[in-house]
Parts: sequence; structure tokens; C-alpha cells
Amino acid sequence: MVFQAEDRTRAKKQHADAAIQMALQGRWPEALQINQVIVESFPTDVDAYNRLGKAYTELGRYGDARNAYMKALEIDPLNSIAKKNLSRLATLGDEVRPLLANQKLSPQMFIEEMGKTGVTTLMRPNMDIAARMTAGDQVIPHADKSLLNIRTMNGDQVGEVEPKLGQRLLKLMDGGNEYVAAIQAIGESQVRVFIRETFQHAAQIGKLSFPPTMTETVRPYTRGRLLRQDVDDENYWDEGAEGEDWEPDADRDDAREPSYDDAEPDVNASDDEDDE
Repeated sequence: MVFQAEDRTRAKKQHADAAIQMALQGRWPEALQINQVIVESFPTDVDAYNRLGKAYTELGRYGDARNAYMKALEIDPLNSIAKKNLSRLATLGDEVRPLLANQKLSPQMFIEEMGKTGVTTLMRPNMDIAARMTAGDQVIPHADKSLLNIRTMNGDQVGEVEPKLGQRLLKLMDGGNEYVAAIQAIGESQVRVFIRETFQHAAQIGKLSFPPTMTETVRPYTRGRLLRQDVDDENYWDEGAEGEDWEPDADRDDAREPSYDDAEPDVNASDDEDDE
């Protein structure tokens, strides 16, 4: 496809918007095709090459993804998105098995609901698996004897929920509660996960999944937003925006920036106070 000269700017934006929508829906082959069309007519479009790299990554074509990000760096040597993605992809071989599950949870699932949503940093994270995931990817809380593991949709181990929170959630799950989870952020050696209570059994009424007295290992989730700390996809989701992947309800009057530098909760209080 060749863009008509008089409509180039408008057509470029329309195609970029379409590529972003395909990505948000997890339709990566279509996103790939649209971005290929864009770079054919706009060979210096850095954002399109970054989106192309993202699509290749989601399809498990890591060699092609590296080439796309390297092209972005040729055009813009200071592009942080391409640099960070190339750093992550350097740990993956061209033939690494892609994850089967690219299913993402709706950001609305993680709008604040005090006591029902929290964010925790996993223990013993499997960074080989995490490197193939992105913010918003759904994961499964899986009970394994006394541990609460986090696994991908096809069963790969991502990490373990820290013991104090894990034991609490296991107890509530045994009592009939149900939870969903998604990747919140991935760093060089860390994986953070959102967890949300989706069903509270009648026997668990009055028991908070994430009480305010929990230690710093888990924080109540205070806004519907997902972050990737090592591979920032800002321009993929919002052309020209420097922010996070998803920011639903950004215009809400009560929305606030989540701060992990807030004062720590009272670690001396028992996390089971609400059970009394």
C-alpha cells in the first residue's frame, strides 16, 4: 500500500491507531501487518519500528524483533524503548518457545477496591519466563502445598508469592475465595504482580484479602495502571505519550499517582486483626 501524498499524515495516524487497537486486542498478526505497511511508506518512523518489534516479540519471532528495534536505534540512537527491549531480548535465543498465553486482563479489573486488590513482588522469579511477558498478561495463582505460586496460563512457573501474603491468600482460597492476577511490572531481576479478589465466599465475609496492616511486601493497588520497568511500551499504546501502558479512569477526580515511597504500614500490627 502506498499512501497518497495529500493524505500521508492522516493515513499514517489512522494506521498507527489501528495497529495499537490490534495490539490491545492481542491480534498480533494484524498488528504486525499494519506496522509493516507503515514502515514501507515511512521508513524513518521510530514508533512504527518499536511497535513492529513488540508484535514480533509477542509472536515469538525474537530475531525479527531485535532487527526492528535495531532499526529504530539506527534512526534514533537515543531511543530508550528500543534500547530497553534489545537489552531484554539479548537474553532470549531466536528459537525460544513463545508463551501460548498473551491473554490480558482488562485494566478495569484493577481499579482500586480497598482490601480486594494488591501488588506484590514475587520471590524466586523465573526471569527466563518473565522476559517473554508484558504488563497486563494474565497469570494464575496456583496453590502448591504451603506455597502460592504464580504461573503463566500454560503452566510455566513465574515466581512465588511471599510467605506471609501467600499463606493468607491460600487460607482464603481454601475457604472459597477466588482471585485473578496479572503482571504489573518486570525489572531486570524483579517481577511484580497484581492480584484481585473476584469472589468472596460467605464464610469469609469481613476478612480482607489485602488488609492495610500487611508489610511492605504487598501494597493495596490504588489506580488502574500497569507498568513495565525494564521494557517501556509507552509509544506502543499511546503515540507520543510518556507514561504507562494502561491508565484507565485517568480523569477520575479521586485518581492519584501510586507512590511506592509512601509511608510504610504499621508492621507491628497483626495482619489477622480483621479476622477477629
